[in-house]
Amino acid sequence: MRAPRWGLAAALVLMLTAAACGNDPGTGSGAGSESAAPSEAGSAASEAPSEAASDPASEAASDPASEASSLVPLDQLCSEEYGDVEAPDDFSVGLVTDIGSVDDGTFNQYAFEGMQAAEECFGIETNFIETQNQADYENNLGTILSDEPDVVVTVGFLLADGTAQFAGENPDVNFVGVDQFQEEYGDNYAGVLFREDQGGYLAGAMAGLLTESNVVGVIGGLESVPPVVRLVNGYEAGARAENPDVDVLPIYNESFTDPAKGRSDAEQMLGEGADVIFGAGGQTGSGGIQAAAEDGQWAIGVDQDEYFTTFDGGDARGAEFLATSAIKRVDLGVFTKIAEAIQDEFEAGIFTLEASNDGITYAPFHDADIPEDVAARMEEIRQGLADGSIDTGIDPITGEPK
Repeated sequence: MRAPRWGLAAALVLMLTAAACGNDPGTGSGAGSESAAPSEAGSAASEAPSEAASDPASEAASDPASEASSLVPLDQLCSEEYGDVEAPDDFSVGLVTDIGSVDDGTFNQYAFEGMQAAEECFGIETNFIETQNQADYENNLGTILSDEPDVVVTVGFLLADGTAQFAGENPDVNFVGVDQFQEEYGDNYAGVLFREDQGGYLAGAMAGLLTESNVVGVIGGLESVPPVVRLVNGYEAGARAENPDVDVLPIYNESFTDPAKGRSDAEQMLGEGADVIFGAGGQTGSGGIQAAAEDGQWAIGVDQDEYFTTFDGGDARGAEFLATSAIKRVDLGVFTKIAEAIQDEFEAGIFTLEASNDGITYAPFHDADIPEDVAARMEEIRQGLADGSIDTGIDPITGEPK
């Protein structure tokens, strides 16, 4: 049985701004569908993305980063590009997160918001499963497929093998894998990839421009995950391009869901003189930037605009020290591939989002007092990445320096 549809008006507010395996499908209303057990996070998931403390569209009007960062709202994209599109009857989409939840402030939430936007735009049915343990990936994929969806979205590099397997076994279902690179894709499998090296470069440039101590840090997730390596190495490249004297302190972690470890990493970096810290490791990184901001040092978020997640729309302590966030438009990628499937125009293979198509950008500065010359230079860098006049020097596949 498919889960009921959800209303999204409030959730889209948060989405205007802009990276785990329980056996439990959740729904927007918090009711479980007919599966093993009701999702513990289902109720919270339906509420948290809708609780943006302020409207980023109105706030960004006075923010010099707002226009530069090119955060095209998905409701606007819907009306401009898909106003006449009608979904087939009973068209449905299922989503499986990486370890975490749909309201965890990482790319899980951003993917979920992309699916929600498609629901609102096209009137389709949606369902999701929140992953609590890596060992549950296969079971969760099987459970989501039992609802007979037309599209399955899976979030994260670690779900790539399972997604490829199930795509091969279910040729009538289209699969969308966020951050999933494959040497070969079946006709029903698309990998939504990102130039994280560009996002890291933007974050690093901001760090290099803001630091006074010439020491900056980056808290990454698993070093075995290529998108994380691209972020970390891109950050180092951007920082040194803008400030050749800067010392970059990187720390990788074994978990994306350990904010206490991220906080400990940040405290270590602060003790070594860092005055800017970039969180590039999901919730682990978010814990780190919270610690930095609470200490009165600059913080830079990742994936989506952490002002509205980690810093509770400005209500959390230290929000004025969140300089920006390196945004990868996971929501845009998920929305676009679902729209293709609805129109029977699904394109398999790699779909890359980067600065040139507004898939990689940076968030508004919000409460941060960013100097005008730094804001102007950030826009120059973003445009340079978009038109190709600036190269990160990082291999976009391996994440290693060229």
